[in-house]
Amino acid sequence: MDFEFGRADEEFRAEARAWLAEHLVGPYQTLAGRGGPGSEHEAPAARRAWERELGAGGWVGIGWDRTHGAYGNRAASLTQQVVWAEEYARAAAPGRVGHIGENLLAPTLIACGDEAQRRRFLPAVARGEELWCQGYSEPDAGSDLAGVRTAAVRDGAAYRVSGQKIWTSLAGEADWCFVLARTDPGERRHRGLSFLLVAMDQPGRVEVRPIRQMSGTAEFNEVFFDGAVARAEHVVGGEGAGWRVAMGLLALERGVSTLVQQIGFAAELAEVIAAAVRCGALSDPVLRDQLITQWAELRVMRWNALRTLGAAGDAGGPSVAKLLWGGWHQRLGELAMRVRGAAAARGPLDWTPHEPYELDPLQRLFLFTRADTIYGGSDEIQRNIIAERVLGLPRAERSMTGVERGMTRAERG
Repeated sequence: MDFEFGRADEEFRAEARAWLAEHLVGPYQTLAGRGGPGSEHEAPAARRAWERELGAGGWVGIGWDRTHGAYGNRAASLTQQVVWAEEYARAAAPGRVGHIGENLLAPTLIACGDEAQRRRFLPAVARGEELWCQGYSEPDAGSDLAGVRTAAVRDGAAYRVSGQKIWTSLAGEADWCFVLARTDPGERRHRGLSFLLVAMDQPGRVEVRPIRQMSGTAEFNEVFFDGAVARAEHVVGGEGAGWRVAMGLLALERGVSTLVQQIGFAAELAEVIAAAVRCGALSDPVLRDQLITQWAELRVMRWNALRTLGAAGDAGGPSVAKLLWGGWHQRLGELAMRVRGAAAARGPLDWTPHEPYELDPLQRLFLFTRADTIYGGSDEIQRNIIAERVLGLPRAERSMTGVERGMTRAERG
């Protein structure tokens, strides 16, 4: 398979590289490498301004419409989207605060929404003016997404949304949240769900509480809805179609974004190798072999992502990609500590015991990557998807949630 880019792609690369060099100056220079996984809490206001800068340049949503910029974005082929993603990562540009709206919400509206919804929301995302978060997981329905209990009750021309979502990235900065909620209480599991667009600026009706992690940062949040209003025309795909819309959106979490992620992974691997050189760990043949293995596996991940990019109807592709990068990144975090030995457990050289200190980048990498095999779909769930939808194996028996057990008892009288 040919993984080379064509002449038009390389011309596009030169344009992207020149634009980034021209605009990543002044206050944006200080954002280099900030705001990615493990540091999404950093400089949100400055990164929001950067989002508007990207929008003004036409660089937001370049893959939405490949024929014309109907929603304010420029057109780009699939390979040009890859080129832009690569150049963005190589320039160490700031972590995006608008990626959920651009890469998840927008393609979902294009595929499942109506024209009024697309005209209302996509131009604002393309200009970098409105940010989004995702309201899926709940305390009792993480990997078991069909068990969501957040309810949306029709009230005239709107719905009243009540319930709790958890592990919500960028909820503190978001203007809107797409929420999977139950609109038909008489239905169970994946039936009776709807996909609603909910404004976050509803004081007293929407509350965001940061979740402090063991790394000391708070990238994720709890979100509480207490009668929050969602307009009836902001139900995507129609009432009751939430499961279909939500599953279509989850498939979009892979793709071009996986390639961007891998460039960041390569930079982290280079840092770990540099640390191994500094402390002499490369003299250990076992550690040296593990570092070489990490490098080789990263190359395989890239080739796999390019091979499957744009593949239609690939039921197992997204799950394979998640399994590959989740385990790889977690092992990299472990290696980052292993190459430094006992020094990995201490603070800076001038640190006095019992005093607080800031984690260094490799310590933060290790702590953050403990969650890699859980968030975005746990490894167990991904393996079930591959087994059932690709290999055709019998569905695994799943334990019932507390709600289902209660309903079963009630049904039995």
